[in-house]
Amino acid sequence: MEIPSVHRLADARIPTVDGEFTLLLYENSEDNKDHLALVYGDVEGHDDVLVRVHSECFTGDVLGSLRCDCGEQLGTSMRRIAEEEQGIIVYLRQEGRGIGLLSKLRAYNLQDEGYDTVEANRMLGHGADERDYAIAATILEDLGVSSVRLLTNNPKKIESLTDHDIDIAERAPLEPHVNRHNADYLRTKVNRMRHILDLGPTNGYSQTNVHGSSLQPLEQRVEHYYADTGLPFVTLTYAQSLDGSIASNSGAPLAISGPKAMDLTHRLRALHDGILVGIGTVLADDPRLNVRRREGDHPVPVILDSSLRFPLDARLLDCDGPSPLIFTGPNPDPSRRETLESKGATVVPLSCTPDGGVCIDTLLEALGDRQIASVMVEGGTQVLTTFLRRQRVQRVILTIAPMFLGGTSALDSLAPPQQPDAPDPSDDVPRLKNVQQRWYGEDLVLEGDPIWPSSE
Repeated sequence: MEIPSVHRLADARIPTVDGEFTLLLYENSEDNKDHLALVYGDVEGHDDVLVRVHSECFTGDVLGSLRCDCGEQLGTSMRRIAEEEQGIIVYLRQEGRGIGLLSKLRAYNLQDEGYDTVEANRMLGHGADERDYAIAATILEDLGVSSVRLLTNNPKKIESLTDHDIDIAERAPLEPHVNRHNADYLRTKVNRMRHILDLGPTNGYSQTNVHGSSLQPLEQRVEHYYADTGLPFVTLTYAQSLDGSIASNSGAPLAISGPKAMDLTHRLRALHDGILVGIGTVLADDPRLNVRRREGDHPVPVILDSSLRFPLDARLLDCDGPSPLIFTGPNPDPSRRETLESKGATVVPLSCTPDGGVCIDTLLEALGDRQIASVMVEGGTQVLTTFLRRQRVQRVILTIAPMFLGGTSALDSLAPPQQPDAPDPSDDVPRLKNVQQRWYGEDLVLEGDPIWPSSE
């Protein structure tokens, strides 16, 4: 088999929301198509470089079609490569698994009649997958990588690149979001094309709109929100049981999330400038509130403690990460404040609400003044309830574990104290838009943007 040759024609700097890449355009000896490489950082001579070999999909990559997972895979690959500050996306111009856009659109029509993606291709006289990866291998050789970690779910791609002498050190999976438009397509990938996919316990029937967030990464939303308002972007995130409990009644620390969902929590922590809990959580769990399950910057622990009950032996005073920022009520005990600050904490008195709690609006202004552009609110019940009741949440990420606890409820009533002639508070309960659902092991993670009818 003749090995195609490639030649670089041009390259240019491409800044994106994920980071700055270099785009290289290649000509080759096999076809008249312009194949591309999107490169982040220095890759020449390096081992185990993160690589995605991606075949063109106009409908998914450009239009954001929900019929496939191609656009999501491309966006996820760019983000993961940017996070590592090194990697390559080889972009091959072989639309529709190599059958071209015209045939792909005709295959879509057959799929709408009930045929799966393999049957539709064959009815049009094509193979199930006509892609070839020889040019991708040659481009990787031109870029000088010694070995790669391949972002793929497709064993055929691994086998083809290995046959062309690419050293694949590891497969890096790309887990899909499943929706009603791509569920059958993804099941066909698993059942008929050997793709390695975990579609979750629902076998592909969970609902999602992945493009709602993939086109606007959380980091970008944080940056824009803080620039526009001067206030931190608030992500409300917690784990609960099936009956809505976030802790046992005994008050003993209890791990609700499984390992994969916990990994997600630590990735989220690394994305935020601050992580906020109430003093009840500190007293019950003695948390560290830092990033341990992945590399990344530790967020600043933010503690709401209106009576300054923060324990002098709390792990937050000597664990890895920034010292805690404790917001308390006016006129805190001078001796206790001095002792806490001698141990590294910063104590900030703020005005209180009528019920004695810290005023959320004043708190957010104080955090913004300290250049904390994003804060992840993890609990407990009173804190979660207050942020929702005050409508001061921009994103909700909720982990639901398959267990029953019969313990402490995640939320109290979201209705403020009733005033005479006030409207029914049930008419203004928050809902989520741009909802996504995804399985992390046995845990279901649901996320979305909260909206209140009164604010629309």
